[in-house]
Amino acid sequence: MSDLQIRSLRPEEITVAIDWAAAEGWNPGLADATCFAIPDAQGFFVGEIDGEPVATVSCVNYDDRFAFLGFYIVRQPFRGAGHGLRIWNAAIAHAGTRVIGLDGVVAQQDNYKKSGFQLAYANIRYGGVVTAPPKSSAEVVALDNIPFAIVEADDATVFPARRSAFLRAWINTPGRVGRALLRDSGLAAWGVIRPCRTGYKIGPLVADDRAAAEQVMQTLLGSASRGEVFLDVPAVNPGAIALAEQFGLKPVFETARMYTGPIPPLRIDRIFGVTSFELG
Repeated sequence: MSDLQIRSLRPEEITVAIDWAAAEGWNPGLADATCFAIPDAQGFFVGEIDGEPVATVSCVNYDDRFAFLGFYIVRQPFRGAGHGLRIWNAAIAHAGTRVIGLDGVVAQQDNYKKSGFQLAYANIRYGGVVTAPPKSSAEVVALDNIPFAIVEADDATVFPARRSAFLRAWINTPGRVGRALLRDSGLAAWGVIRPCRTGYKIGPLVADDRAAAEQVMQTLLGSASRGEVFLDVPAVNPGAIALAEQFGLKPVFETARMYTGPIPPLRIDRIFGVTSFELG
């Protein structure tokens, strides 16, 4: 078998990894590729044999302390030949001394531990058709009415690194809708809904409590066409699980959120919807 050649994907090539993720059933957003290249344009890798892509992985460096790994896929005919380990090692090397996070397949936890990852908690994807009609709230406003610095500061309470450019693109990409709830002149909750290969995903959804998250989620649902909706929630946030179940959503699959080292203290109790399993 020819030798595996590993190189960085150009930004316009990231759709290769996203299409493979869609084929694996991960249901990426329709415009995710536009946002994914922003934090680290060199953080997406492809392994090729005779010019044919056979493996992908990403390791996005958000700052000098934190990176997030995703899109670890080897095409079925090429599995078991060591290509996955080689491209994995290239991604890990790209992170340098940074702490790395990932949302991995639960069954692969032991393999991830061999690279220094330790389980933090599980994330659960809930999905289904919301049958109850959405309710709008006069207290919920368009997210772009909120100064970006306020949204950015709030995001810093639930994510291990500042991700300003990525977050701005994630919110403002055409086809997406962002909403926010003000309470006592402060930001109590905010979230984004985006169209995906199947239905819609809500993420991030950040809130001080379940009631605030519900108000924003109701309004986000009102902006979308009927169909399946998906919400990725930390299993250690009972309020988020209750919210998903309240809307009739059911568990679809589970990931293992793991890190290679310590991260800043996060308000996981405020995470009612993860931004992306691929980029954190």
